Amino acid sequence: MTDAHAPGPAPGEEPAAVPRVVRHRDPERTSAAILVAARREFTEKGFSGARIEAIAARTSVNKRMLYHYFGNKEGLYLAVLESTYADIRAAEEELKLSERDPVGAMRELALFTWRYFIAHPEFLSLLSTENLHRARFLRRSSRIRAMHSPLMTRLSETLRRGTEAGCFRADADPVRVYVSIASLGAFYLSNRYTLSTIFGRDLLAKDQLQEWGEHIVEVVLSYLSAATVAAPSAEKPIARAARVPRRVPASA
Repeated sequence: MTDAHAPGPAPGEEPAAVPRVVRHRDPERTSAAILVAARREFTEKGFSGARIEAIAARTSVNKRMLYHYFGNKEGLYLAVLESTYADIRAAEEELKLSERDPVGAMRELALFTWRYFIAHPEFLSLLSTENLHRARFLRRSSRIRAMHSPLMTRLSETLRRGTEAGCFRADADPVRVYVSIASLGAFYLSNRYTLSTIFGRDLLAKDQLQEWGEHIVEVVLSYLSAATVAAPSAEKPIARAARVPRRVPASA
């Protein structure tokens, strides 16, 4: 039984071609080709359904060579996860958030994340598979936290600059802000077929995808621009909402 995973490429998109390994004397090229093929296999079939034989066949590399580079199936799967995260983190580096004004930086990060999810459906698929395993494999990674640290540093700095400029609230947590951005995109795409059916709207239509991206930006910026929420003090307790009397239904 294969793992559940997010839908594949968006309509009209062709899966990226898997490079064939012609010369096995180039370790970097061989390793990269194996990772591309493995990413495709794990995306389509999950961890349980993926087969080393199929990955080897995609690249014309024998199984012994594959085990030589990655040790075993679990080692290869973890390498795929790490490379998948490395790709999105590297792409985020190109945003140059620190060189933008705070509002522009947050808008760009939100739109970038949304568009990246659309362009790279394998990213959400692999995350879905790993969440089914409760991050069992990802927890073994010695690189994953180091990869995310620069993003959190830049996001924290952007929020701080926004607060100092008077356009962002002072209590925004960078992790929660990023999770909000990612959640608004991931939920939409992971459930796009059921939501389209339920609401009778083609959520995959180009205009719908574009409008949802703008919606994500508006939600995030609306939250960040809210008035600063100060921690309650002993002198000024938070006022309780007036209690609404229960309506007693009239007797028959």
